[in-house]
Order: sequence, then C-alpha cells, then structure tokens
Amino acid sequence: MPLKQGCVQVYTGNGKGKTTAALGLALRAVGRGLTVCMFQFIKGGGRYGEHLAAEKLAPLLTIIQSGRPGWVNTKDITEDRRVAQEAFGQARELLTSGQYDLFICDEINGAVGFGLIDVDQVLELIDRKPEQVELVLTGRNAHERVVNAADLVTEMREIKHYYTSGVPARTGIEM
Repeated sequence: MPLKQGCVQVYTGNGKGKTTAALGLALRAVGRGLTVCMFQFIKGGGRYGEHLAAEKLAPLLTIIQSGRPGWVNTKDITEDRRVAQEAFGQARELLTSGQYDLFICDEINGAVGFGLIDVDQVLELIDRKPEQVELVLTGRNAHERVVNAADLVTEMREIKHYYTSGVPARTGIEM
C-alpha cells in the first residue's frame, strides 16, 4: 500500500548515525511492503554490510553506489563532480519513476558541501518528488535552504566517538 503523503526528511550533523538512521527507516518500510531505493553519493569504493543486506531484501530494497573509490579529491573536484552529476541525473530519474515509495539520497548533503552537486539541484529534486514518495537526504552540513525545504530535520551531534581512542572502523558496525 503506497504512502498517502510523502515528506522530506534530512539527517545531518557531525555525529555518527545518519546513514544508519536512513537504513533503519528503510528496514521499517520494507517490513511493511514498501519499495525502497537508497542512492549513495560519494561512496563508490567497497561493499558495506548494507549492500549485502539489500541483496537479501531485494526486490523491496535496492542500494545504488556512486562515486569514485576512495575519498573526494578536494584539490581538484573535476572528476568527482562529473561522476556526481551523472549519478544525480540517475537519482532524479529513479525518484520520479514511480518504482519507489521511499527514496534515500545518502550523502547528498556532503556532495553539496564538496561542490559536486549544487544546492539548487537538491531543491529541484525536492520539488520533483512525487506526492506519495518519502524522500530522505543524509550527510553532514545540510545547506540552510535544504533544511528550510524539509519537513523533518534531525541533527546527529557527536559527543564522544571511539575513533578518537583508536578503535578502527569495524565490519558489521561501520562497514
């Protein structure tokens, strides 16, 4: 049963848990028979636990990775921007395709922050969102205009993180 009214949610902030919160929402939606697409920006390298889970939950959950392997080249964003723009076009088409009830643009706020995607493009995405689709935008430093356009904004704030005491990313927890 499709949603009667889709909203726009933003998960932002410098704390851990933005993607995890979006995945929790995706799991809840799949549990109710909704179709979900998580489109990941600037996450081109490696397979994470969520990709393995999506394979088990297909066809209700689809995760699409985009971006170059490694991190954004902040000295020259030309190639990263080209890849992100191509990915954005694909995400825009999928959002409006009618295939999904919940559409998550993971790390799109970070892509805006790096200059890979323009804030006006994200606002256009919000405007194009079909009425019955829930749209979630994750990533640090959500632009003020995106925050103002959203229906719900949650900020994850880091208070303490085990990385600072030398605990590396762990399979099944961060990856």
